[in-house]
Amino acid sequence: MSRTMWLSIKETIPFLLLVLMPMLCLAQTTKSVAKHTLQADPPFWGTIFIDPDIITSSDSSTFQSVSYSGQGSRTMYDRRVANWITVNAFLFDASFDDGLTAEIQVNPEFDSSSAALAEAQKYGWVIGQLPTSLRADVQTVWIHKGTQPFGGGNNNLLIHTGQADLYVDDGILEETFVHEAAHTSLDAAHAAASGWLAAQTADGEFISTYARDFPDREDIAESFLPYLAVRYRSDRISQSLEDIILQTIPNRISYFDNQSFDMYPITESTTSILNPHTSGPPETFVLFQNFPNPFNPSTIISYSISNPGFVT
Repeated sequence: MSRTMWLSIKETIPFLLLVLMPMLCLAQTTKSVAKHTLQADPPFWGTIFIDPDIITSSDSSTFQSVSYSGQGSRTMYDRRVANWITVNAFLFDASFDDGLTAEIQVNPEFDSSSAALAEAQKYGWVIGQLPTSLRADVQTVWIHKGTQPFGGGNNNLLIHTGQADLYVDDGILEETFVHEAAHTSLDAAHAAASGWLAAQTADGEFISTYARDFPDREDIAESFLPYLAVRYRSDRISQSLEDIILQTIPNRISYFDNQSFDMYPITESTTSILNPHTSGPPETFVLFQNFPNPFNPSTIISYSISNPGFVT
């Protein structure tokens, strides 16, 4: 190669780089944009915060009563020490009007059975506001003091009462229980189900950052409360919130629709009013508005029917 040709090539290389580099950068930028637009940023950080009125303290509960069964050794998880502890817990048998039961185990740090009873009644009521499908696998409830996150799974609901007070202040105690109970009663059957994974793929997005960052562990729990909101409480949320949920996770919503979840007491009671003189119910009946006290183990709902009949 002649010296003249070599100099010509050397002079050409910088020119080619000037021409090609912007094209390479543009190609890389286009690839990056395409990757970003494939999955939009989630609309929420966590769904327990989306609306405090999805379930409220004035909503009905399936909770019937708790009965004290004494103290006994129980192993419970305590987030304050991030470990399992074994304590001589105050024990209460909780019953719900859909036939479900649970043992409420209260840390002996509450000092007396009467103080523990107040906690068991308080949280038993709120847990009873959850749909039957979310309580189906709840066998135990752990109650500790402290300001630590709630927990679900292990056939259990974990409560730290200091954190519960903060949730009450924000109006999201009930919504938080929905999230945790979804872990307890839905994860095992649905988180790895082929239909659910197909719905995730079809949606191409996540409802929250928390669900996106932990798709195997949190997506069911993060998606169920929005599902409950749009399908059963649409009159309590804004149109914009409903639109965001339906546009972001439509296939997950359809998946939940197809599971035939028992949503009592969110849905109407199965109570029937029968007319002894006919084969069907009376033409009209009225259930008067009821605002039960969450510290009472039972409540009375007044009603009116247009003709004599039996209520079952």
